Amino acid sequence: MTVASGLPERALVPATIPTWITLLLAIACGAIVANLYYAQPLIGLISTSIQLSPAAGGLVVTLSQIGYCLGLLFIVPLGDLIENRRLVVSALIVTVLALIAAALSQSAWQFLLAALAIGLSSVAAQVLVPYATYLATPEKRGQVVGNVMSGLLLGILLARPMASLIANFWGWHAVFGMSAVVIGVLAVVLARHLPPRHPQTGLAYGHLLHSMWGLLTTTPILRRRAAYHALLFAVFSMFWTVVPMVLAGPMYKLSQFGIALFALAGVMGAIAAPIAGRLADRGLTRPATGVALTLALISYPAAHIGTAGSNFSLGMLVVAALLLDMGVSANLVLGQRAIFSLGGEVRSRLNGLYMAIFFAGGAVGSALGGWAYAQGGWNLVSWFGAATPLVALLYYFTEFKKESPSNVNLDAC
Repeated sequence: MTVASGLPERALVPATIPTWITLLLAIACGAIVANLYYAQPLIGLISTSIQLSPAAGGLVVTLSQIGYCLGLLFIVPLGDLIENRRLVVSALIVTVLALIAAALSQSAWQFLLAALAIGLSSVAAQVLVPYATYLATPEKRGQVVGNVMSGLLLGILLARPMASLIANFWGWHAVFGMSAVVIGVLAVVLARHLPPRHPQTGLAYGHLLHSMWGLLTTTPILRRRAAYHALLFAVFSMFWTVVPMVLAGPMYKLSQFGIALFALAGVMGAIAAPIAGRLADRGLTRPATGVALTLALISYPAAHIGTAGSNFSLGMLVVAALLLDMGVSANLVLGQRAIFSLGGEVRSRLNGLYMAIFFAGGAVGSALGGWAYAQGGWNLVSWFGAATPLVALLYYFTEFKKESPSNVNLDAC
């Protein structure tokens, strides 16, 4: 297979992406992906309400993660096959129905099925990210990806405090009901205003899925960038899984409202996303990656500066959250900018593979964080949290030993 010229696709979209469309895509990605994180601070409330045992409470979050991983592998690749606007809007309709089901659920099986469907359909955000790159000129691609991803990252970081605050006033059912309204409005807006994008792949769906293995085995830059971010997303998930328990514990004794404010402080880390995109456009992906990995590496040690339980140590914990969020945000955009510079025909499949691999890393990080906190408290979690980005940094140094080919082998797909 050869790379298409891209002219048939670009003829349908503006030569330069308008600012308002970039803003719309950023808001859309943030609102969609937030659905995966609303339940995290509400596990206790939801489990009690739907009569789910404490041992099975993790399913409240885990099933949406499983659905998301399945969607990344089986739905996102359709962005290389089906008209993108129609695919996104169809997925959002399913999301609205699943959110309504979650808001109305009164039993465990009803909520868990809804959570699975929410995760599966929320991959619409990962169809929109590569879609944005088709609207952008090559020299502005990193900037556009950075701006769109900053919206997605803000959605991740704001979801937890928003869910806590809404549940505090109106109960957890209202969280999913309000989100259903937001996503419904968003689906209408996207259907009316997004330019169409018709892929030129010409493959059957089965061949499309089969080609993903070929892309993984023949694209070194995909494997490298996915490995970097799987390790960083593992420590990110570990941190945000454990820190609410640390803050609510005897060391700091924060209320649910205080934990929500702490999570809001970490939102500033998303500012690194557009900065990273601009650096990548200037050919500075490699040094920017080193900085991003280093920020993640020093975040956990920074969290231990000061006397445990003091206001100063709490402030340093906020600094650690900012450093980690900045490192993860920057590295995510740098990775996507790198893989989106490969063959345009396979961009959705590359993004699906990239996201699925590092999301799996995040799931491992969450599980490891919970286990480590139960076995050795915050100190043991921090050892894992510092060691994991160190592994990523050591792997990063191998970039300087041998140049890896950067072009995808389209003959394999």
